[in-house]
Amino acid sequence: MRRPAALASATMTVVLALSACGGGAAQSPGGTGATGTSASPAKGGIVHVLANADFSHLDPARGFDGGVNNFYRLIYRGLTTFGAGPGEEGTKIVPDLATDTGTPSDDAKTWTFTLKDDIFFEDGTPITSEAVKFGFSRAFDPEAGIGSPYGRLLLDAPKDYKGPYLSGDLDTIETPDDKTVVIHLKKPYADFPSALALPNFTPFPKGTGAGAAFDSEPIASGPYKVASYQRNVSLKLERNPHWKPETDTVRSARPDGFEWTFGLDPATIDERMLAGQGTDADAIGPSIQAATVARVQAPQIKARTLSGLNGCTTYMGLNTTKKYLKDVRVRQAINHAIDKDTIVAALGGSTLAEKGTSIQPPTVAGRVDYDPYPYDVEKAKQLLAEAGLSGGFSLTLDTRAQPKMAAVSVAVQESLKKIGIDVKINNIDASTFYEVIGTPAKQNDMAVTGWCPDWASGATFLPPLFDGRNITAKGNANIAQINDKAVNARIDEIAAMTDVDEANAAYGELDKQIMELAPVVPLAYEKLILVNGANIAGAYQHNSYSGGVDLVSVGLKDPTK
Repeated sequence: MRRPAALASATMTVVLALSACGGGAAQSPGGTGATGTSASPAKGGIVHVLANADFSHLDPARGFDGGVNNFYRLIYRGLTTFGAGPGEEGTKIVPDLATDTGTPSDDAKTWTFTLKDDIFFEDGTPITSEAVKFGFSRAFDPEAGIGSPYGRLLLDAPKDYKGPYLSGDLDTIETPDDKTVVIHLKKPYADFPSALALPNFTPFPKGTGAGAAFDSEPIASGPYKVASYQRNVSLKLERNPHWKPETDTVRSARPDGFEWTFGLDPATIDERMLAGQGTDADAIGPSIQAATVARVQAPQIKARTLSGLNGCTTYMGLNTTKKYLKDVRVRQAINHAIDKDTIVAALGGSTLAEKGTSIQPPTVAGRVDYDPYPYDVEKAKQLLAEAGLSGGFSLTLDTRAQPKMAAVSVAVQESLKKIGIDVKINNIDASTFYEVIGTPAKQNDMAVTGWCPDWASGATFLPPLFDGRNITAKGNANIAQINDKAVNARIDEIAAMTDVDEANAAYGELDKQIMELAPVVPLAYEKLILVNGANIAGAYQHNSYSGGVDLVSVGLKDPTK
């Protein structure tokens, strides 16, 4: 799932008894969540994390999927961040390295921040305004800045600016003294403090991080630093001695450290989490597999289980620059031809997914509930005939080399076979998948991926995916590569609205406008079932990070066990 940093306010998911999973667990905007275990972990011990795949990147300018965004908050800090806690607490924008959430001027086109005292990098170097400026400017680097697009989209910069390593300082970020940062934007943006909570707005010491340096040796500003890292094998965090808890109101940092084990088979993770033996009692993991669902009904398992919608849309992007997919009738035919019941079945059934219809998931404020392309094979064939393609053709589908995504891809393949489209499945390693499909030169015809909102605004869902003016050579979120003048113009009109509710309602209608062009196929809205170790405390399902357990609050009940 392509997972940006945080989720809209409407995506609060409650921790439910497992018996409620089948009906979905999403709450309305402003709903609250709950902890699944003790809310007060003891100090000490190691939290273990069992994982199928490694993180995409340890460099926050490069990575942008949900699992790594959750991880980033353990080792990095920004001017602002998302609060910690279930429900609405996790979507509040709060000061982090800054003393407050900023002072706007020039109609919110200029923002001024003051840094806190006693904030340091892991080597003891003070975090200054110069470090903020340098870290922010890395978003423009053509090699490093492939993650979150918001730095490039919002920060004012010369058109030919290519980041600090190639172009030097970014003069549109002023540093009048070590504590003051004045940031100039391309246009007024009233919700800039929310954007600053995303990972590419991470300060670093000036001159560091060239090439892929931070992917192997990050420079921490949060409560933990990397102690050891073996790509695709393991990652260990230990305490950062220069992090001062009195400067940080979000991260509890109760454990002494965290240890990830990568490369585990999903079925193996399920078995280990259910058994909960040894250090697995101190472990957390991803959502369980469909085959394991029935086994978590036992009371002792249900007591340590969290469940609900993950607040995202799993979809298939259709590359509108490709030969056959340039024709909107072909894209509409593909939408009609996908049997979404088979997609839900591939994802584990109704306990783990529900059919997708609109681009925005049910948990987004202002979302309109509609189904523009109901399953209709005959309608699909008619559209292909109108396009002169009733004789059939082939398309290549990019997907992750994971069992669940393989099952979804086969379901797509079987659906399109019925209308004469031969789908060739291209499996890509999960750790590089988003980077590949985010590079237009490497994209094939279609890709199974996903998207979730970045913060409490519908603006973070549709514009990143469908504004054609933001298509980039690397780190491209608009994998459909659609560049429609009417859509772009409407995005600008909505962005100028000052009433958030009005804007979110307008994005709901824009969803319909975009789907008339059929650049994507909404496939499903997935659900999660998280089984935690019996000794885990302070765990709650935080939809801001793919619905997983929020790492900044989790710890152990008894570190001596």
